[in-house]
Amino acid sequence: MSQTTASANSTKWAQFGTLVSVFFFWGFVAASNDILIPVFKKAFDLSQGQSQLVSVAFYVAYTVGSLIYVGISKMIGSDLLNKIGYKNGIAIGLIISALGTLLFYPAANTGSFTLMISGLFIVGLGFSLQQIAANPLAIVMGDPKTGSQRLTMAGGVNNFGTTIGPLLVSFAIFGSVAAANPDASIESVKIPYLILGLAFLVVAVFIKFSSVPNKIDLDEVAKSEAEEGGKLLQRSSAFKYPQLVMGMIAIFVYVGVEVSTASNLPAYLEKYLNVETKDVAPYISLYWASLMIGRWTGAVGAFDVSKGAKQVLSFLMPYLAFGVFLLVNSIAKHDVSQFYIYAAIIAVMIICDIASKGNPARMLLIFSVAGIAALLIGMFSSGIVSAYAFTSVGLFCSTLWPCIFTIAVAGLGKTLTRAAAF
Repeated sequence: MSQTTASANSTKWAQFGTLVSVFFFWGFVAASNDILIPVFKKAFDLSQGQSQLVSVAFYVAYTVGSLIYVGISKMIGSDLLNKIGYKNGIAIGLIISALGTLLFYPAANTGSFTLMISGLFIVGLGFSLQQIAANPLAIVMGDPKTGSQRLTMAGGVNNFGTTIGPLLVSFAIFGSVAAANPDASIESVKIPYLILGLAFLVVAVFIKFSSVPNKIDLDEVAKSEAEEGGKLLQRSSAFKYPQLVMGMIAIFVYVGVEVSTASNLPAYLEKYLNVETKDVAPYISLYWASLMIGRWTGAVGAFDVSKGAKQVLSFLMPYLAFGVFLLVNSIAKHDVSQFYIYAAIIAVMIICDIASKGNPARMLLIFSVAGIAALLIGMFSSGIVSAYAFTSVGLFCSTLWPCIFTIAVAGLGKTLTRAAAF
């Protein structure tokens, strides 16, 4: 590879650094939903099944948003983002999400659960458009070979949001009411989400005027893939690529496991470990921090450093991420000593990462098997062992998204954006 080509394929860190700001918000809101579930359950006298509508409304919005995107693209005869631009799409998505947070104000004033989850649905619609634009951008901002590592790194920033989100939202909600009061006013929710909406608008303006590219040269992507694979099979429909169909199934299953585990963890802790609702936040934070730990580890391959330095970072990064979790929770005045033993579980994840050798397909297999083992241990054990087992599902789900996404869109050339929507 010539020096010019190598330079062209180097990760564009300034643009990438701006792009990952939206990944932070996705994680912040997704994890904060798990704090809302027990709050809504008590305030609206919901069953455990009804309380899960919080997650259902939020994540169904991703499906609905993607279908709307595909429908509009078909109507106009080309991919919507190719018409309006990628960073414009991200900015519009942020504005849509901001509009969703506005519903929390009337919902809190009227005590309407329907309005609350409608607000979350609209936030999710905005996130859907943001993800359709941002994920392909992350892959093409450098060498395609390290696309999965860049997406993993972006996921690490996402999970920094998931780590601090539950703590900040918990503080905002429970810090304004008496912790001993099981019937806390739902009005304590509205101000944090209005502030979040304002943050969405600020970032939308920032993205709009940033150096993030507004276009992806799909012809260049196709050419690059042809050079990499020796040939290029251009097909009339994205659905005619088997890797995309299999990737869609894999994403469906993976997200189901990741979200349902996190969403039901508060109820499990309260029922079987007698953890009070106000004390659930650090456990939820650890679950999402586990995804951050795994993704910080998996992102090492994207750095332009020597092989020896990468080996050192493979051990350093996960414990640095774990340190972030401990620091944030210490600042929040939670007892973190109970979580020290989790360092041993992180060591198991590091072994899995080493065994994968940076290969997305190999990593997908190894981490999936480890995640299945964690779930089985959680189901057939009790006490704190089961709690840590369920929490470690986050560790082993951590690299699945970037691996699945990268494999699913590989070789799709001009149909990349539509494939990303599916």
